[in-house]
Amino acid sequence: MKGKTYQIILDTNIIYSAVRSNVGASYKLLMMMASDVFEINVSTSLVLEYEEILKRPDNNITLSHEKIDDIIDYICAIANKRRIHFSWRPLLADPDDDFLLELAVECDCDFIVTYNVRDFYPIKDFGIKVVTPREFLRIIEGKK
Repeated sequence: MKGKTYQIILDTNIIYSAVRSNVGASYKLLMMMASDVFEINVSTSLVLEYEEILKRPDNNITLSHEKIDDIIDYICAIANKRRIHFSWRPLLADPDDDFLLELAVECDCDFIVTYNVRDFYPIKDFGIKVVTPREFLRIIEGKK
């Protein structure tokens, strides 16, 4: 039942969870990034946020900054890079997440994958589904 390749955005909390533990849905998605089932989309703002969060001194990540750079470089190498030319701010409960809505609209996103589903409730009006990693894995498993 192959169809359209899903366009997705991985919220920073998904990348953070994946690099902290090699078990769980976030890690599985990180390992599947080069699949033909979905494509990752990033913007400069999102990549900078990945780097900021993953390199915080108090983040409980045991990887070196060089390894974190390797992960971010890999994401950038396989992701669709998008430039944002408009603003939908403020719309979301957490204004720090508004740039994700802008990216989602720019890339005609199917899914934002996040652990903060409730924070993205207004996005439903844009036809973008907001799901947890586990929910997204169930969706793509049903697509195969």
